[in-house]
Amino acid sequence: MNFLLENWYLIVLALVSGSMLAWPTLSGAGAAGLTPTQAVQLINREKAVVVDVCEPAEYAAGHVSGARSVPLSQFRERLPQVVKNKGVPLVLVCERGMRARRATAMARQLGYEKAQTLAGGTRAWREANMPIEKV
Repeated sequence: MNFLLENWYLIVLALVSGSMLAWPTLSGAGAAGLTPTQAVQLINREKAVVVDVCEPAEYAAGHVSGARSVPLSQFRERLPQVVKNKGVPLVLVCERGMRARRATAMARQLGYEKAQTLAGGTRAWREANMPIEKV
C-alpha cells in the first residue's frame, strides 16, 4: 500500500499510456485499411468486389485487376447500380488511398457495411507486385 501511495504518478502514467495505446483500436481509427495481401485474401475467400474510385483517365492508365470503375464524383449514384448486393465485401481503391477512404465512408452510409479501403491505393498494389490492368 505504501508503494502505491508513494508512486501514484507512475500508476497514473501507466494508465494514461495504456489508454493512448488502446484508443485507436477501440475507436476504429487504427483501421487504416487493407494491405494488398489482405485484399487478395478477401477477394479470394469472400468474393469481395474491387471498386476503383479514380477518374476515368486514371482508371485507364492502370487499375487493380478486375476492378470496377465508379468515379468518386459519381459514387453515390453509380455504386448501387454497379454493386447491387449490399452484403458483399467491397475493397475501395484510388491512386493513394485518400479518395477511397471518403468513398468507404459514403459506401457505409449507403448500407455497404463491409466496405474497406485498400491502404496505399494502387501504388501499394503495384509495389506488392500485384496484377494491374490497363484499358
